[in-house]
Amino acid sequence: MYAVEFTRQAAQSLRSMPRNLAATIVAKIHVLAVDPYAPNPNARKLAGREGYRLRVGDWRVLYEIENGRLVILVLAISPRGGAYK
Repeated sequence: MYAVEFTRQAAQSLRSMPRNLAATIVAKIHVLAVDPYAPNPNARKLAGREGYRLRVGDWRVLYEIENGRLVILVLAISPRGGAYK
């Protein structure tokens, strides 16, 4: 199982959103942390840049997998329209 770390921006996004939505996003991230390479229709490799994205409703979680440390680093959590800017 991979550990999960959040950047300051991602943690701030979680704190500013409604609790039920934040709980759903964190639960999806922890499911992903069990096996980040398992087939998941909502997780894809980003095109044109490093990292992956996880779709949770209208929200996007951008993350990187650090295999050397067994860590999933959550870079950003934002609505679909502004996630890739």
